[in-house]
Amino acid sequence: MSPVVSLAFPFFGLILLGFFSGKIAKVPEEGMRWMNFFIVYIAVPALFFKLMSVTPFEQFGNWRFILATTLCTYIAFVISFGIGILASKGNVREAAIQGNLGAYSNVGYMGPGLTLAALGPQSAVPTVLIFVFDSVLLFTLLPFLMALGGSEKLRFFATAKLVVIRIVTHPFNVASAAGVLASYLQWSPPAAIDTILTLLKNAAAPVALFALGVTVALRPLTKVPFEMPLHLFVKLIFHPILVFTMLSLLGGFERVWILTATLMSALPPALNVFVMARQYNVWVDKASSGVLVGTLASIGTVTGLLWLIAENRLPVW
Repeated sequence: MSPVVSLAFPFFGLILLGFFSGKIAKVPEEGMRWMNFFIVYIAVPALFFKLMSVTPFEQFGNWRFILATTLCTYIAFVISFGIGILASKGNVREAAIQGNLGAYSNVGYMGPGLTLAALGPQSAVPTVLIFVFDSVLLFTLLPFLMALGGSEKLRFFATAKLVVIRIVTHPFNVASAAGVLASYLQWSPPAAIDTILTLLKNAAAPVALFALGVTVALRPLTKVPFEMPLHLFVKLIFHPILVFTMLSLLGGFERVWILTATLMSALPPALNVFVMARQYNVWVDKASSGVLVGTLASIGTVTGLLWLIAENRLPVW
């Protein structure tokens, strides 16, 4: 277990360090804004650009992989959405947030650093593909369901326009597209700019994980409703099993791609679940608790998966 613990501990250790700092320091939440801006608009986009720009262009066209992994995320969403419908007695808006809790992995903050550390640079392309297309799926589903469940009349084209703008202008997606273009043109930035991008890339994971811990610490842990363990089972157990099984049965994928997808789907709920709940003022406290409990529970589940990967216990067909 020692190599696995050595791999997993820095990631969860940074989250816990941020969590305890948030509990002890009593810094107002407003103080996190510039750190979050740095993560979302500067550091992680630099990471994605660097990963994509040095990847052979032909690797980006694996549509079988994209469709399979996105379908698995959609299935996880539908299951948690159904649980949410039952738990909320038909409240579509609450169920939409619950669907995200069961399907939206922390692929932006935790994903790249963890997959690259565990599986090497060969995991870069599947990591970015999963981030981009899972985000497109969930960024598309949520606004439509929120509009559908609201009292106001559903304005299809206005909602569709908003969804497209948010997807196209998201800094992670913009950086990924720029990286793909750089790969296609085989272009490398000047040395001075490349050094800045490298420094930002190296800062992305530690800053994001620390900020995740602080943000979770600042959110109240309310009473855990009965449906939350069901959502976390879908997120932490069912989702990765589904991804691993589907990719293995379909066949034709490199082992590192299957393991990358499995690890990405096993990550805890993304902080964006709480952000979206707060944006729509729906299921806010419970979403916060779900992210907190899911992150803590994933210390055991993700570490266990890393052990299975390290010991070659997953029978990739």
